[in-house]
Amino acid sequence: MKTYMAKPNEIEKRWLLVDATGCIVGRLASQIAVVLMGKHRPTYTPHVDTGDFVVVVNAEKVVFTGKKWDQKRYTWYTGYPGLKAVSARERFKRKPEMILREAVRRMLPKNKLGRKMLSKLKIYAGPEHPHQAQFPEPANM
Repeated sequence: MKTYMAKPNEIEKRWLLVDATGCIVGRLASQIAVVLMGKHRPTYTPHVDTGDFVVVVNAEKVVFTGKKWDQKRYTWYTGYPGLKAVSARERFKRKPEMILREAVRRMLPKNKLGRKMLSKLKIYAGPEHPHQAQFPEPANM
């Protein structure tokens, strides 16, 4: 018996539409990461991008549990001594789609393949998206 290894040109990519209204950020992000990696398919191969495209609408309606809106901190290095940091509430006011994108990014592989997978994630704050031509299928996550 041989192990099946998927080839990049054999994979048929689908487009999925996810409505994030009322969804918890971490739980939704983990389900999206599984779809982007392709782990939901029996043909999953670790070194090949076997995942689907994901379009997320209503990203401005995601929720955190507990006191995470005020206690969760996003930090980054600016090149100067010390770190910059903002709370989840401040980042959400500025760019609501970045909350979900960062959560998914941190669940994907940290290499070239992970960056390619993240490029298949399309997040929009409102209910409108420009991907009607791809006929995204509604996904319940």
